[in-house]
Amino acid sequence: MSREPRREQLLNAADRVIQREGPGASMNAIAAEAGITKPILYRHFGDRNGLIGALTERHTSGLLAAVRAALAEPLERRDRVEHVLDTYLAGIEARPQVYRLLTHPEPGDPSGAGNALAPALRQIAEEITRAVQSQVDLGADRDLLAEAWGRGITGMVLAAGDWWLERKPCSRTRMVQALADLLWGRLAAAADLPTAVLPTAVPPIAVPPAAPAEPSAPAAG
Repeated sequence: MSREPRREQLLNAADRVIQREGPGASMNAIAAEAGITKPILYRHFGDRNGLIGALTERHTSGLLAAVRAALAEPLERRDRVEHVLDTYLAGIEARPQVYRLLTHPEPGDPSGAGNALAPALRQIAEEITRAVQSQVDLGADRDLLAEAWGRGITGMVLAAGDWWLERKPCSRTRMVQALADLLWGRLAAAADLPTAVLPTAVPPIAVPPAAPAEPSAPAAG
């Protein structure tokens, strides 16, 4: 099997183990799931940091693509707001342990995992900003409000989604409605821009490759 399909198989195995065992899943467990030895896993990813980087690229790219597609749906404004909220919540609900790996650092973890979703969230904020700027008439303060709302909405949904995923106090549908109600006041009052266009898509963020591990001292599993 060529390197790329084999790499995808190993990432699938890592996904399954993390979903079962949580963010602290060991390289030994991932190698066993994939039916290989740990040195072969290191050969593909360098070390645990390299594996986390590859998982980050996979999941943040998928989340960004889903949110971008939701923003581009030809829906009424309230329906589009709910659709974008639901897309994000569905994405983190589908793989809660992977989401925790990317957002909640383990104590003493030097790998940077736990902050891995931050670049994707910044880009989601920029996508929302462009959507508001291009579609909603907010008068002379449009650019300022679009920037503030793009970042504010993203931060609100991140915090609320984190709480919802942890506690599950209600269904995803009910959570979407609650968040949309909070956002809806000024959005409902504003008119559409007469020349409203969908935001221009931008390429997904590139996750820099992790530095290879020293061959003489592989990370402990």
